[in-house]
Amino acid sequence: MSSAETAPAETAPAAEADGTAGVVRRWREAAGREELVLLDGFHALKHAVRFGAEVTLAVAEDRGALLELADELAPDVRAALDGLVREAPLRELVTRVHPTGVAALAVRPDRETLRGALERTPRGAPVVVLDNPRNLGNVGAVVRLAAGFGATGVVTRGDLDPWHPHVVRAGAGLHYATSVARLELEELPPGPLYALDPEGEDIRALTLPDDALLAFGSERHGISPELRARADHLVSLPMRPQVSSYNLATSVAMTLFHWGGPKA
Repeated sequence: MSSAETAPAETAPAAEADGTAGVVRRWREAAGREELVLLDGFHALKHAVRFGAEVTLAVAEDRGALLELADELAPDVRAALDGLVREAPLRELVTRVHPTGVAALAVRPDRETLRGALERTPRGAPVVVLDNPRNLGNVGAVVRLAAGFGATGVVTRGDLDPWHPHVVRAGAGLHYATSVARLELEELPPGPLYALDPEGEDIRALTLPDDALLAFGSERHGISPELRARADHLVSLPMRPQVSSYNLATSVAMTLFHWGGPKA
């Protein structure tokens, strides 16, 4: 049999993989894998690609419209998206289709790689520590802040997974722009621990060092007794009397701004 006669049989699987049925099958096979995380929407995908995520599959309801959006909002990743995005009925693959009509699956960094990045010294920016947070959206907002301020990373303590799809969505895919991990108290990176607490010293009287660990308590209960005991400094944010508290992300933003933000 000649090579010309065998060519159609050899290319058929590739053609099927690129067709709608093949894309749907690949997504369903991959969606349950623990090492993959869902990127929901254009901004999550854009940031993940921009900061080096390994995207295994991206699906759009309307591929052409998605690439036009990339031309408008993120031309730096347009070529990469052109090679990644496949068109398929996204409503069959995800619970709720994002308004931008795209979702993707990307590799979640392994825990030891993240720990290595967090522990690397000397450190030029703080690590944010969230002590038993409960709200997925708040954690995502903190990741987004940490990425924007150039923080070394975000560490959570407790049972909340900081790579939960809802957290990644709230963080707009910026998990890949910093280091995000769940660690135990004894696994915290080195550095002086500054814990936010109403009884602490006014933050305006302090200079926060670049290698600080900035710890924030849960939305309801504040910092835990064990983390409080571990703290080198207790720090408070200015607050009008009779106002109960700030939102977690607001507290993190105020503290990172006081630290100083990304260096020019």
